Amino acid sequence: MATAPTADSPFDVTEIKAPDGSISAKFVSFGGTLTELWVKDKYGKPRDVVLGYDDNSRLSTDPGHPVFNSIVGRYANRIKNGTFSIPISKNPNPNAPNTYHIPTNDHDEIKFQATLHGGILGWDRRNWTVIEQTPTSVTYKHVDNGDEGFPGTVTAFATHSVSNKGILRTEIHATATQDTPIMLTQHIYWNLDAFQDGSNDILAHDLRLDASRVIEVDDIAIPTGNFTDVTDTPFDFLKEQKIGARWNDTVGLIGTGCIGYNNGWVFDHPQEQKVLASLKSDLSGIRVDISTNQPAIVVYTSFWLNTPRKEIHGGPTLNYGPSSAVAIEQQGHIAAINTPEWGVDQIYHPGRDYEWKSEYKFSAA
Repeated sequence: MATAPTADSPFDVTEIKAPDGSISAKFVSFGGTLTELWVKDKYGKPRDVVLGYDDNSRLSTDPGHPVFNSIVGRYANRIKNGTFSIPISKNPNPNAPNTYHIPTNDHDEIKFQATLHGGILGWDRRNWTVIEQTPTSVTYKHVDNGDEGFPGTVTAFATHSVSNKGILRTEIHATATQDTPIMLTQHIYWNLDAFQDGSNDILAHDLRLDASRVIEVDDIAIPTGNFTDVTDTPFDFLKEQKIGARWNDTVGLIGTGCIGYNNGWVFDHPQEQKVLASLKSDLSGIRVDISTNQPAIVVYTSFWLNTPRKEIHGGPTLNYGPSSAVAIEQQGHIAAINTPEWGVDQIYHPGRDYEWKSEYKFSAA
């Protein structure tokens, strides 16, 4: 039976469980955030396969702001110079009435050059309201009243649910009162070993992506408008490949002195019912197959991560650090509102609603 809680405490935990015991998840209202996800390994033992905090209030206070498993919006990933126009343009006139300015918060600590994940206080740092819950689902509501300088009001409903045979689903529906860009993601950090059996990173995890093109970016991670064929590059995950198989070849891909991935791929066959990404660990035997209605995906191997682990992951004396997890973020084309040559329409308005759907199906062998 569905209930509608009256309390709006940002860090009250809501737990949902599948009837067959195959999967359970915990969420908090702050950012509509997934805080724990328990699935069974090849021995039948549950493991918590997502990163997070023991004290969930650190979602608000952690200066590193890693965005652990939250809903990201109103516009995920980057906006060049925090500026866009409607209609969109490559280099909008900063003084034009149809140009919007969002606070910048990314790349250079002295002079920020882009807006990342919706601005200073994006949706991941807003308190959502629980409007309905059942033993297997919880629905949150968030009203964005032009926060961070975006035009109009956007009302979003996010439903997280679990079901038998190890399935987690998240579906988000958003409506806008006027023309505005919307691009969301769910910023989940995965470690399918849950830091057990001597495993401290995801380099031995196998990744597959149904994507033969990666989005080319400049030195501040803004798309150039071009795509790179993944053939004979470290970006080729068309067939299952260890994330660390070509690790030394990733040096410098995401910045000088950096190693690993923080890149966006465009799916070859975007279909909601098709598995478009898979991640598995031979050590735990856990596999997750991801399907989505989104056309692209970002894979981030946590190079800049540095925060104490949950106790269940060996914390707090040990930290989550570079390559300790992989964030897999289903979303639209990065910064398409700054890249009109793609012909990608990310502007929503009355009569054109936004939908984001992803399913994560777990198995173990």
